[in-house]
Amino acid sequence: MGSHFVTGFPGFVATHLINELFKQKVTSEVIAIVQSDELACAKVVAKEIEQHFEQCQIILFEGDITLPNLDLADADVQLIAPKISIIWHLAAEHNLMIKREKAWKVNVHGTANVNDFTGKLPNLKRYMYFSTAFIAGKRQGEILEMELIRPPAFHNFIEESKFEAELLVDDLKLELPVTIIRPTMIYGHSQTGRTQRFDGIYFLMNMIGYLKNQMLFPQVGSKNTDFQVVALDYVVNASIALCLNNQAEGETVHLTDINPYKVIDVYQKLVQLMTKRKTFSTLPLGIAKVMLEQSSIRTAWHVPPQMIDYLDHAACFDTKDCERLLEHANMEWVDLLEVLPNLVDFYENNKHLTTYQVKI
Repeated sequence: MGSHFVTGFPGFVATHLINELFKQKVTSEVIAIVQSDELACAKVVAKEIEQHFEQCQIILFEGDITLPNLDLADADVQLIAPKISIIWHLAAEHNLMIKREKAWKVNVHGTANVNDFTGKLPNLKRYMYFSTAFIAGKRQGEILEMELIRPPAFHNFIEESKFEAELLVDDLKLELPVTIIRPTMIYGHSQTGRTQRFDGIYFLMNMIGYLKNQMLFPQVGSKNTDFQVVALDYVVNASIALCLNNQAEGETVHLTDINPYKVIDVYQKLVQLMTKRKTFSTLPLGIAKVMLEQSSIRTAWHVPPQMIDYLDHAACFDTKDCERLLEHANMEWVDLLEVLPNLVDFYENNKHLTTYQVKI
C-alpha cells in the first residue's frame, strides 16, 4: 500500500498505530516527521518497533508542522513525496490548560501546513485526519457525524482550535481522499492498561487518589451525563479498518463508546477499585470547578478545572456512519467497566513517575 506518512510520533497513539500497521501488514515503511527535541526519543521507539517486524522500517525526518513545508528540505520532499500513499495526521496539542496562541499555532496553522504538504503527493490514496468529537463545544443533544456546525461556545481552546482545523480539512474533501476521525477522550490500551500520560479518565484517578484520605468521600459527576471515552486499541484498529475501506473516503466518523456508562457509574467504580470505599454525599461540579481554579487545590488534586466540563455536558455523539463503515471489520466494542481494573492497575503502578503526569 506504499509508504505511510505519520505526524505526532513518538506520541502514544502514533506509536501504537505504526505498530499495528506493521502487525497487520498494511505497510512495511513508515515515514515520520519528528520535532528536534523529540528526535532522540523517536529513534529509540522506532528501533524498538523495528525489532519486532523484519523488513519493516521507520524513516525519521526532523521537521515541524508549524512551519511551511513542514520544515523539510525541498530535496527531501521530492524524495519522499512519490512514495507516500497514506497520510496520518495525529500531531496536535491536547493539554486542556493550553493558551490560545499555542493551540492555534499547532492545531490550526500546523494542520494548514500538513494540508499543503498533502496536496503535493502525486500517489496519495487517503488522508487520515484525527480531529475530536469535542469540536461540538457546548452544543446540546445528539451530534451527527456529517455535521460540522459551529457551537455557540467552546469549553477551551483545544476544542476551538480543533474545530477550526477540521474546517480546513473538511474543505479538502472535494479535492483529496479525506477521512476525518473524531474520537472522544482516549484512554490506554484496554488489555494492558498502558498509556503515555495521565489525562482524561486518569484525572479522575488523580482526584480520587487525593480525596481517599479525607474523612468523607464525595461523589463527583452527573448521573445524567454519558462518560465519553474510548480505548486506544479500538481507535487505532478502527482507524486502520477505515483507511482500508474505500467507502470511508470523504466520510467523518465518531469513534466513541456506542453504549457509554454514566459519569457517576464510572466514578463510583473507580472509587471502589482504588479505595474499597463508597462515596458519601455529592460535591457539586460547579463548586468543584471553582475550587480547581485555585492553584493550590489544582496542584494538590492534579486536575485541571477544564476537566469538570466533561463530567456534566449535554451532548451525545451519533455513530451510525461509523458502525456502517465498520460493519464487516470484525471490530469488538470495549466495555469500559470491564477493562477499568486494567487501567487502574497501570495507574497505581506508575503514578509515582512524573513523566506520566500532565503539567497542571
